[in-house]
Amino acid sequence: MKQLQTMLTEDYVEKYQSIWPQKTIIDYLYDAVGKHPDKVAIIDRKSRYTYQELAKMVDRVALGLQQLGVEKGDVVSLQLPNWNEFIILHYAITRIGAITNPLIPIYREREVGYMIGAVESKVIIIPDTFRDFNYVNMYENLRHQWPFVKHILVIGNSVSTNMQSIDFLFNTPWEEQLDVALLDTIEHHPDDVTEIIFTSGTTGNPKGVMHTHNTLCVSTNFWIERLRLTSDDVLFMASTFAHQTGFGYGVRLPTHYAGTAVYQDIWNPQEFLQLIEKEKITFTAGATPFLQDTVQSPYMKDYDLSSFRAFLALGAPIPRVLVKQAKEMVKFRILSGWGQTENGLVTLTKLDDSEDKLTNTDGVALPSMEVKVVDTDFNEVPPNVEGNLLCKGPALFVGYLNQLDVTQDEFKDGWFITGDRAVMDEDGYIRISGRNKDIIIRGGENIPVAYIENILYEHPDVFAAQLVAMPDPRLQEKACAFICMKPNTTPLTMETMQAFLQQKGVAKQYWPEHLELLEDLPRTASGKIQKFKLREMVAQQAPLS
Repeated sequence: MKQLQTMLTEDYVEKYQSIWPQKTIIDYLYDAVGKHPDKVAIIDRKSRYTYQELAKMVDRVALGLQQLGVEKGDVVSLQLPNWNEFIILHYAITRIGAITNPLIPIYREREVGYMIGAVESKVIIIPDTFRDFNYVNMYENLRHQWPFVKHILVIGNSVSTNMQSIDFLFNTPWEEQLDVALLDTIEHHPDDVTEIIFTSGTTGNPKGVMHTHNTLCVSTNFWIERLRLTSDDVLFMASTFAHQTGFGYGVRLPTHYAGTAVYQDIWNPQEFLQLIEKEKITFTAGATPFLQDTVQSPYMKDYDLSSFRAFLALGAPIPRVLVKQAKEMVKFRILSGWGQTENGLVTLTKLDDSEDKLTNTDGVALPSMEVKVVDTDFNEVPPNVEGNLLCKGPALFVGYLNQLDVTQDEFKDGWFITGDRAVMDEDGYIRISGRNKDIIIRGGENIPVAYIENILYEHPDVFAAQLVAMPDPRLQEKACAFICMKPNTTPLTMETMQAFLQQKGVAKQYWPEHLELLEDLPRTASGKIQKFKLREMVAQQAPLS
């Protein structure tokens, strides 16, 4: 891995060094082991580990990774579901000073090919299959593109001849064969990059967001204060670990407060309710559809939910009517928040907020984070006036991978230009009102509009293609494709369009779920496409069912 360029100038470090924890996740792990060695740390469908057992496995896997040639500064990519192996691997990667690159399980050839190529991973870990998809075959087809990849390890029984079983790391007692104390000699600087996670590519190719130990740890600690977390709290996480919500707060947060985490690899609301009763879950964070599925579940009254006290609805603006309906049906608090891959969670409502704040806002800035709403000239607007949302603070990322110039363009006088629009009230609470960035949020998953449009343009019979959001009662938004065909060609259908995207290796969740064929797109006199008119056309149609 080549030397990473970040925004961490001496002045920037000096500004936040007293706020940053100056620790790594391994420091928090050791603290938890010292205080609660026998407490259960992580639980998934297959296994559970106490903190002492977790720490032992972290050392074992770290030593095994070293045997594979992984060194400080190398990148290890994980395209895994929400399994305990992910946590162990991330901590082991961190233990040896390497960098974790989480990849969302729904990514396919096109996304994976680009992202692995950008980070130049030395080792990749995948499942053999998950949700009926064969990852081994996909990586076999892609591997020739990556001369820098030394090893691909597989969780499962179907391992190709060019790959290795994860047993090499997990079932070999490396701690008995090698000196664990050697791991303690590795120097960790809290300003070292520890995570590279990709955006959804809203304006072309995805960007690799770099976070340090400090930026991740400070962001995680914000939750402890706002949610009043103690070691008695039990987190549930079904959001994928390769989203910043799942990674920062599902993988890492419980270790910060020495609590227990319960993981679900495939969202199932009834199982979630069962787990609340069984494991005494106290809170969770997830996209709006998770909340909707929970409060509308016919099984709500079948389980003891008395331990559960807070549901953080994140990932997309939460419909206010849903919050109000839910408040009448459940006893737990429903909190709304806003954040991004680049900055983690920035705003969140409080447990003791008024009903108005809880139902009509996306929260107030977390400690040491700042937000403001400005006009097009970057002048701050008065309260209750819509404008562009900016933020800054110690949890901000330290740059886009190999794109320091692009990173600097995203800032104005030290403020990160989020691309979102918001209204701020007199108390500093914001409400997200829209997005400048051209994305569609399908159930908390960003659909990269320009990326899909560009692929549709690759179809030999397509003259023009545009994507806009179409309202959906459950997922909030789905993608509607407006397409103009070339003369004398066979018009696309939903089936042929989706078959083309599948052929191109595009994740199914990114496929448009509605298609409109037009003779021409609405344009300005200069030829610029008027997307607002396409949105107006969509708004006149009935929501998707």
